[in-house]
Amino acid sequence: MESDIRELCQARKLRGWLQADSGKFSVCLLLIAACGGLYGISLGIWRAPLQALFVAVKFPLLLLLTAFGTALINGMLAQLLHAPMHFRQSLLAVLMSFALLAVLLASFTPLIGFLLWHLPPMSSSGQEDAHRIFLLANVSVIAFSGTLANLQLYHLLKQICGVSAGRILLVWLGMNLFLGAQLSWNLRPFFGTPNLPVTFLREDPFNGSFYETVFKFTQRSVRNER
Repeated sequence: MESDIRELCQARKLRGWLQADSGKFSVCLLLIAACGGLYGISLGIWRAPLQALFVAVKFPLLLLLTAFGTALINGMLAQLLHAPMHFRQSLLAVLMSFALLAVLLASFTPLIGFLLWHLPPMSSSGQEDAHRIFLLANVSVIAFSGTLANLQLYHLLKQICGVSAGRILLVWLGMNLFLGAQLSWNLRPFFGTPNLPVTFLREDPFNGSFYETVFKFTQRSVRNER
């Protein structure tokens, strides 16, 4: 497993994974489950130990559902863009990207733990400020790790697809972000809200959508400015 993680961090060695047997699928799935679960614990532990357990299950599930949900579309788009990749290779490439993301996020858990140690506890008067700081820190960590993971995916696609790599990556990212944002809405909460009870899912996980909420929030902001 250590050698697999080392190769996953070296883009020049990933092309061989696409021609390898199905064992690489198992490696990616294991890394997403283990490392994603570890990071999920760090997301939910400040709210409550039970929230940490819930997010340890939901965060890897979010990564896997996003990867599998977009794999078919990504494979079809790769063919339309004349990429020499079939569906299995497209799926494995996306899984490798998410596996690397999970590994990078897991490497940040000591820093997240350090932050949690110094944040006011949930029961304190400063819980609202602490929640905002914790949310911003994790969003920054996820954005940074996602950027690195997608850079590796770009280098892999460039080896295979040449000059088309940039277009293919942009299309793939668009699909991943579109589905991932909606799935994160359906699977909420992850961080947990101080004034709401700990729960695995909201009472209405399929009521509304991420994009509808953003649209309504934008409308309210514009009205308040007026």
